[in-house]
Amino acid sequence: LMTVIAVVLVFGFFTYNAQVNMESRGIDFGYGFLSQESSFDVQFSLIEYDGSHSYFRAYLVGLLNTILVSVIGIIFATILGVIVGIARLSPNYLINKFAAFYVEFFRNIPLLLQIFFWYFAALRALPLPQDAEPIFGISFLTIKGLFVPAFIWQNFNIFFYSIVAAIISIIVIRTRAKKIQETQGKQTPVLLISIGLILILPLLTFLIGGVKLSFEVPILKQLATTSFIYEGGVSLPPELIALALSLSLYTATFIAECVRAGIQGVGKGQKEAAASIGLTPNQVLKLVVMPQALRIIIPPTTNQYLNLTKNSSLAAAIAYPDLVLVFAGTALMQTGKAIEIVSITMFTY
Repeated sequence: LMTVIAVVLVFGFFTYNAQVNMESRGIDFGYGFLSQESSFDVQFSLIEYDGSHSYFRAYLVGLLNTILVSVIGIIFATILGVIVGIARLSPNYLINKFAAFYVEFFRNIPLLLQIFFWYFAALRALPLPQDAEPIFGISFLTIKGLFVPAFIWQNFNIFFYSIVAAIISIIVIRTRAKKIQETQGKQTPVLLISIGLILILPLLTFLIGGVKLSFEVPILKQLATTSFIYEGGVSLPPELIALALSLSLYTATFIAECVRAGIQGVGKGQKEAAASIGLTPNQVLKLVVMPQALRIIIPPTTNQYLNLTKNSSLAAAIAYPDLVLVFAGTALMQTGKAIEIVSITMFTY
């Protein structure tokens, strides 16, 4: 109770102090600026945006860009972290030591320095657009970013509904199969049925549902005598690539330690009992160790996901237009609404 009272008093003091100072300087408090024209552009956006849109639209642009790099980082950090975490427990000397070196090396280098390395050193060594060699004939990795084909859908909503219908059907079938097994002792091939549903239903939308999918491949265009750019397709800026690489490699070291600790937290007797009934080492890991280790792995790994998302705010160092750079940076400088914008940014995180 005393702690709550102290927090309320401190918050009230700062609120009153801010109000007095703002009144003395003739500064109005309010969030009405969110509907005003932003008058600045953003180099990379997942939604349509230009200077004629509102500050709230700019906020959405920064938020979506933050979510994009966070999701990409979480996916790759999880995959790499699980692999390295398991490798740290490998009986193979080389695999074990290499995984330990990776963890100790990347964990002890400041994240900001890693971001600078990938952006200012590694990616700057990539070729110019006119000199880039195609990847599988359709993608191009250049100093200006990664250019990949774009999906052009027709009747995508039908395809999406078929995916949703397949997922709901799988859940119903799994629930029904579990009841049948408990009451009658019969096993239903749930895996085969699930694979069939997730493949057949979307396929039917192409055959009879009018769904069509085509690809727009990037094409090199010359703008001036020495200026080239790829048109069409989807372009991923080098800032996004550098930030996603840095966040993934850095956070994967902590996830690897979570995985290693979780596996070691499973009793030795469980592994010996599984081996005694003839399970292979891979089966022991997949069927016995990992299901029990997940209850230890998931809570600290969730914290690492949160850390990765918050660390994405370092994107401002390489001008990636995330929430901090676009909204808490450019928008704040233009409007002067420091308290409002910082409070929105804090609430978002």
